[in-house]
Amino acid sequence: MRRVISAALVVLCLMDPSGILIAQSDRDVAARVDKLFVNSNRDGAPGLAIGIVRDGRVLMTKGYGLASLEYRVPITGSTVFDVASLAKQFTGLAVAVLVGQGKIALDDDIRTYLPEFPDLGSRITINHLLHHTSGLRDWPSTLSVAGWRLDDVITTDQILSMAYKQKSLNFSPGAEYSYSNTGYNLLAEIIARVTGRSFREWMQQNLFQPLGMTHTHFRDDYTEVISQSASGYSRWADSTYHRVPDNLSAPGSSSLFTTVEDLARWLISFDNPVVGGKATQALTRTRGVLNDGTTIPYAFGITHGDYQGVPTLSHSGSWASVGTFLLYFPQQRLGVIVLANDGTIDPSRAAYAIADIFLGKKKPDALADTHAPVSRQKQEKFSKLSPALLDEYVGLYRLAPGWYVQITRDGQGLKTQATAWWGPEKAFPMTPRSANEFWVEAYRASIVFQRGAEGHVTHFNYRDMRAAKVSDPGPPSPSQLRQLAGEYESEELHTTYVVEATDSMLVLWHPHHGRVPLTRVARSDFAGSPWFLNSIDFQRDSAGVISGFMVNAGDRSRNIWFARRR
Repeated sequence: MRRVISAALVVLCLMDPSGILIAQSDRDVAARVDKLFVNSNRDGAPGLAIGIVRDGRVLMTKGYGLASLEYRVPITGSTVFDVASLAKQFTGLAVAVLVGQGKIALDDDIRTYLPEFPDLGSRITINHLLHHTSGLRDWPSTLSVAGWRLDDVITTDQILSMAYKQKSLNFSPGAEYSYSNTGYNLLAEIIARVTGRSFREWMQQNLFQPLGMTHTHFRDDYTEVISQSASGYSRWADSTYHRVPDNLSAPGSSSLFTTVEDLARWLISFDNPVVGGKATQALTRTRGVLNDGTTIPYAFGITHGDYQGVPTLSHSGSWASVGTFLLYFPQQRLGVIVLANDGTIDPSRAAYAIADIFLGKKKPDALADTHAPVSRQKQEKFSKLSPALLDEYVGLYRLAPGWYVQITRDGQGLKTQATAWWGPEKAFPMTPRSANEFWVEAYRASIVFQRGAEGHVTHFNYRDMRAAKVSDPGPPSPSQLRQLAGEYESEELHTTYVVEATDSMLVLWHPHHGRVPLTRVARSDFAGSPWFLNSIDFQRDSAGVISGFMVNAGDRSRNIWFARRR
C-alpha cells in the first residue's frame, strides 16, 4: 500500500477544460522538457532558464547553456536575468495596491503628481499609462532618433527628461493602444513620490519580500554588481558570440533582475494572492478600454490572450540580447517561465512548446473565417467589373508614415503592392467580392474602397486602418533633391541632422549615427536603414519652401518635428 501511495504521488493529473486527462510522472515531464532544449546545452554557448508551476507548486526549474561565456558559468534555476518588460506587471500591481489604499486613483491626472510634465492639451491619467493608451512616445525609439545608441548609459532621469520635453502626443489619450515604456517609467516615479521612498526600496519591502522573491530587485544603478547574473549574447553571421552591454537603469518599465525560481513564486501567487488580496489581484486583470468603447487585451502589465482556445495571461521582454516570456493558464493553474540570454532563442516559442507537453496540443473547434473568400457564384458576379470603375481605384494610398500601397490595373483586374522602409513587397492579385470590396488572399483580408461627398474615391479601409488616396509626382529630380539639403533641428530632442544631396540620393548625417543613405518610399517620404528611421517626411510651408521634416520611428514614436535651420 505504501508503494502504491508513493507511486501515485509522482503522477501529475492534468485536466484541460474539455476533460482530457494527461497522466505523466515528474521524471517524464523533465525528460520531455530536456529534449526540447537539447540544442541549448551545446558547448560554449549561451542558453536559457525555465520554470514550470502547476496547481500551486513548482514542478521544475532548470538551466541550459552558459550564463557567462567568458567564465563558462552554467545557467541554473537561480541564475539572475534582467527580465526587461516582465517588470511591468510588478509595477502594475504596485499601482493597484496604492489604489486599494486610497493613495491614488486610476482617473487621476498624472500632472497632479508630476507637475514638470507639460500641458499638451489633453488630460493623461494613470489609467492611460497602465494600458499604453496615453499617446506618450516610447523612449527606446525616441532616444534613438535623438542620437542615442541602445548600449549607451540610459537612466530614469534621462527618460523623464525626454518625457517632460515632449511637444506633442502620438494620439489623443485613450484613442489608441500603442506600447510605451515611457508610461511605466512615469508610473514608477509617481509611486516614489506618493510613498515618499525610492521605487526600488518600496517595491522591495512591499512586494518582493512578502512574495518571498529573495533574489529579485529593480536595478537603479547600471554599475551595480549583481551576483550570479547572466550576460546577453548575440550570434554574428560567422557563428561567433558577442556580449551585448546592458547599461540601462529604467525601473518601472524594465531593469528588473530576478530568477525563474522567484518568478515561479510570483506565478503561484496568481491563484493565491499574497500582496493586496483578491480584490487587488482582480483589479490588475482589468483590461483597458478605448474612448470608442473597444476593450483591449492589455491589463496592468500583463496581456490577456488564448492558446488553442485556452485562456492565457502573458508578457514578453527583450533587452540587450536577453529575451523573456511569462505564460500562465488560469484554468489549468499552469505557468511557464523562459529567460534566455541567447539573442537567437525565441522565449515565447519555447514557453508554448513546454505548455504543449501539458495541454496535449488540443486543437480548438474550427472557427468561422469571417474573411474567407466568397462563393464562386458571387465571384463570377463581380469578376467583370467595368474598366472605368477599376481605373477609379488605381493610384497610391498612404496607410501610415513610410507605408504606402500602390493599386494598379492587371488586365481585367487589380493588383496591390505595398512598400515601406524595408522596400517594396510583391504585387498581389485582388479578387472582387463586390463593386468596391476586393479580397487579397496574400493578406487574408479585404481592401474596401470608399468615396467622399463628391463621389470620388478618397481612401480604402484595410483591417482597422484607413489609407488615404494621395498623389505622387514621381521621383525628385537632382535639383529637387538639392532643395531638401540643409540642417534640421528638433527642439524637443535637442539634436540636429544634416541632409546632404547628390544628383541621385539623399544622405542623412548625425554625429552619433554617422552617414545614413536615405531611400525614397513615396512622394516626399524617405527612410533610412536604422530601425528608428522608418519615415522622414519633408514638409513645405504655404509658400512651397521646405520648412522641415517629420520623423516617425514606427508606431510608437510619431511625428517628431525637425525644423529647417539653414
